[in-house]
Amino acid sequence: MRLTMQKIGLWLLAGMLSSGTVYAQKAERKNVREGNKLYTNEQYTEAEIAYRKGLDVNPRSFEGTFNLGNALYKQQKFPEAAEQYQLLAGQGEKLLMDDPANAEKLAQVFHNLGNISMSNQDYAQSIETYKQALRLNPTDDETRYNLALAQKLLEDQEGDGGGGGQDDNQEDQQDQDNQNDQQQQPQQQEQDDNQTQEEEQPNEQMSQDNAQQILDAFLQDEKDTQEKVKQAQQQQQQRRRTDKEW
Repeated sequence: MRLTMQKIGLWLLAGMLSSGTVYAQKAERKNVREGNKLYTNEQYTEAEIAYRKGLDVNPRSFEGTFNLGNALYKQQKFPEAAEQYQLLAGQGEKLLMDDPANAEKLAQVFHNLGNISMSNQDYAQSIETYKQALRLNPTDDETRYNLALAQKLLEDQEGDGGGGGQDDNQEDQQDQDNQNDQQQQPQQQEQDDNQTQEEEQPNEQMSQDNAQQILDAFLQDEKDTQEKVKQAQQQQQQRRRTDKEW
């Protein structure tokens, strides 16, 4: 069979595209693996650079995007981390159709998004993202704990807001009474007003301090849990290496 120059050109082009795709995949995997090593060694800035190099080659890489989000999260670059997580969250249905095993990583995506919302004291948003994480991984006790904490903090936050409105109404009524009775003991009434304000301020401050203490405790628990997970992963990797040596 004789081949025309046009057919030969098409075959060559297809071969070049195929070779370019294989090269890109290898380059992406190399950068992601390098980033993973740096991430394990807590070199999060260097890991971020490696993951970005991988994404330069393949911007659609699920693993590269996910790991980049984690590296940014570890550096407390929460807005940038959230941007990477949102990219994956927006492709959730497609990622699950491509591979059902992606559900666990997507659950971690929503878990971390919930943590970012918690750090911003956006408890309502964190509750929604924790719920999405639990739909993907119902057995995640850490997410379940964080959800319960976010619900409690939101309840306290809304309670403080409602209480503030009631105090304002009481103060308005008290001001009206003061105007009616201002000819009777004005100095004593002014002193009572000041005392009322001084009593309200510590209560409000105590509520804010309590919420902050709860949030600080949550962040510390989150850090401790991540350290335990990391140690478990390292031990598992060590066991795998030992098994291979045998």
